[in-house]
Amino acid sequence: MKKQLAPMDMRKLVGRNFLKLRKQKGFTQEKFSEASDFTQQYISGLEQGRRNPTVVTLFELATTLGVSHVNLVLPDQEFSKSVLKHRRGKKIDQ
Repeated sequence: MKKQLAPMDMRKLVGRNFLKLRKQKGFTQEKFSEASDFTQQYISGLEQGRRNPTVVTLFELATTLGVSHVNLVLPDQEFSKSVLKHRRGKKIDQ
């Protein structure tokens, strides 16, 4: 049976990717909130890995940023390290 990554890892990955893209596009949390239907509190929670966005939410976030929704779930270096740790048999809390 394949081991799965903790859901928290994906939430943190999406949050890091969103933060990076938001800053690259020149949005503050407040400006992004004004340009979208998301509150500043939601955006803050998303960037901190505390939100679990739906596929529809990922699409809406990406659309406002002007990027593909795929960019929000692309693995980064920190996520890759987590996967390697997990594959080496170290426990990851779920």
